[in-house]
Formats: sequence, structure tokens, C-alpha cells
Amino acid sequence: MTAINLSSEMLLSAFKYAFILYCSSVIVLPILSVFQERRIWKSPLLPSISPFGVLKVFVFNVLWMGVTLLGGLLLLPKFILGKFLGFDCEYEAHVVERITGMICCLCFICPKVEIRGVENLPPDDGSAPAPVYVANHASQVDLAAVYFLGRKFKWISKDSVRYLPGVGLIMTMSQHIFIVRTGKNRTSVSNLYQQSNKAIQNGIPVFFFPQGTRRMAARLPFKDGAYRVALENESPLIPVSIKIPLTCWNSWYPLCLLWGGTVENVVLTVQKPIQVKEGMDKEELKKKTYAAIFSEIPLIGEEIKEFKKRK
Repeated sequence: MTAINLSSEMLLSAFKYAFILYCSSVIVLPILSVFQERRIWKSPLLPSISPFGVLKVFVFNVLWMGVTLLGGLLLLPKFILGKFLGFDCEYEAHVVERITGMICCLCFICPKVEIRGVENLPPDDGSAPAPVYVANHASQVDLAAVYFLGRKFKWISKDSVRYLPGVGLIMTMSQHIFIVRTGKNRTSVSNLYQQSNKAIQNGIPVFFFPQGTRRMAARLPFKDGAYRVALENESPLIPVSIKIPLTCWNSWYPLCLLWGGTVENVVLTVQKPIQVKEGMDKEELKKKTYAAIFSEIPLIGEEIKEFKKRK
């Protein structure tokens, strides 16, 4: 009996310390996010991130992980019960994501995210096949800004994200699509298409960054995934242009509001939907969405010149 009690105490103690370690990593892991974001802005074409900008990136990620962790823990009982009783907390988890993304943007990036081309947004009515959203990917800011579109969708995310504190938990609850991006992963790729097709046919849009990775100073070619999903389901493609200000991290926002300072807003432009039919040329669809997305985003060299003029 004593041995059983001792084992129970050790198990509870191990669980307690594991939980504390998981929660405390909300403060530690954002340091890695800072290094990732700084690497993007190291291009000679871009202004390097200032010490204040580094602090903003860090706190941005602490807030993102912290709020999603709190939301995930509150939803955890329903999530666990649902595994046995046949329900989920997908909707509630998406609400937590949306609120978190909007809070992070409004607190650290700009006072408003401008949405242009709202008339091009398809209705959020759950009709099938749902659309496939495609957008450029330049910064962590993109992930927060797109929630201002007011649409539910599934992300395509690398598998390692599920292990991030808070973020991974809430994304698992939201049933986003995780893929392994290194090595030969036929199973992971197959899973990507199966889950994407299932979501599309259930009336839930899927959101792709077809560049595959973040680049601020380069326009990478688009990969096939989004277009294969759109063709297989005859889903409309919705190109979205995400314009991130070059001052997004280095500006003194939100402190500048105290002395009446101004800041450039993030701008999302929803382009006209591209209707997709089976048998259409995939490369041609890539060209159309590529041209539509970057039509609203100036070449980085031109933007740098304009940025220097304003200074």
C-alpha cells in the first residue's frame, strides 16, 4: 500500500513539474521566435530590427502563447470529455485564436488592420466546396493579421508548431492540418490532401501560404499544394495580399499614441476570386494568383526608397 501511495505521489509530482515547465516555456520559447524574425529582417534591403523592435517581437510572442495557453486550459475539460462523448471544441478554439491574433496586432503592430476588397470575401455560410485562401507570407505578423478577415479556416502548419505552449494546444483543438516538412514524408503529404479535401467538402476554407516559408525581401515561387486542393475540389481560389509596414517592429507604437504619433497600418487586400474547374492548368493558376497577390505589394526596393523619403 505504501509503495502504491509513493508511486502516486511521484506521478503527481512529475505531472506538476511537467505542467510548470510547460507553462513557464511561454517566457522562454519566444526568444527563438525573436531569432527567427530577426533573420527575416537581416536582408540589406530591409531596416534591421532595433532593440525596441526585438522587445516587441518577444512580448508579441509571449502574449500570443500566453493567451492561447489560458484559452486552451479553459477548454481542456471539454476537449478531453469530447474524445469520449463525441463532440469537440473546434469553434471555441478558433474564437480563442481569432481574439489572440487581433489583440497581438492591435497591441504591438498598428491601431487598425485595413481590409480592402471586402466585397470579394466569400460568405461564411459553410457551403461546399469551401474556398482556398492563398496569401504571401512575410512575417509573424501575417498570422495575426488574417484573423481580421472574420472567417473561419484551417491552417496548413509544420508539425513542430503543435509542441509550442498554448499555440500548439489551441491549434490541435481547432483541428488544423499539420505536416512534416523535412525529408521524404509521403504519409504527411497524403494526410495534408486528405484533411484539406475533407475540410473543403465540409464547408471549412483552408488557408495556404504557397511560398512555404516567410520572406520579406524576396518573392519566392508558389508551391503546388493549394492549387492541387483547389483543382481536386473545384474550389474558388481567394488571393489575399498582406502588406506589412517596414516600420512594424521598429515603430514606437503603441507608446507613440501618448504623444500623438502616427503609425502605418497593416493592409489586407482581398482580390477577386478565381473560379477553378477540373482540368485547368495548375501553373496558370499559380501565375494568376501570384500576379494578383503581388499587384498590391510594391517591390521591396521601391518600398525602401519611399520609406527613406518619409524619414
